[in-house]
Amino acid sequence: MEIICPGFGSCEVYHPDEDTFLLLQAAIKEARPEDHVLEVGCGSGLVSLELARQVESLVALDINPHAVRATRERGVEVIRSDLFEGIRGKFDLIIFNPPYLPTKQAERSDQWINYALDGGESGRETIGRFLLDLAEHLRPGGRALLLISSLSGPEEVEMMAGDAGLITERVASKGCFFEKLMVLRITVRN
Repeated sequence: MEIICPGFGSCEVYHPDEDTFLLLQAAIKEARPEDHVLEVGCGSGLVSLELARQVESLVALDINPHAVRATRERGVEVIRSDLFEGIRGKFDLIIFNPPYLPTKQAERSDQWINYALDGGESGRETIGRFLLDLAEHLRPGGRALLLISSLSGPEEVEMMAGDAGLITERVASKGCFFEKLMVLRITVRN
């Protein structure tokens, strides 16, 4: 039996929180009306739904089938995919609120909600995979917004991006309880 959480579908879906809203604010500032946008890791679909109202087109994706269903129920075009695996084409803007919590092997869970939280031992495993493939999915002049946390080593994330031929700029931040959240604006180095 599946438990339903009001407003967000399954409890297996990441519910909007401080990180969601910080990324949404940055995305609204960054988006242009002519943009073709991809949201990676769409969760509840809130960011995609809000952003779709101001851009040319938007596609969302998530590995979690419950998140895909929740996003589809909000009327957003969504694909079930592990990062860029199910995506063809290039985008003007790619946004991602990745799993960034450092998670020891003994703490890992096989529940779907875990895909939204578990960033591996360093908190950077999924972020690293995303950064390695990002450039091939950005149109010329394209940019990405990546939410990161002080818990997963922002300087290390920025170095990983540099190693992948990317340029980062911190465009938003917010202190929350036990961490500082930041949004990186990422472009491809020419």
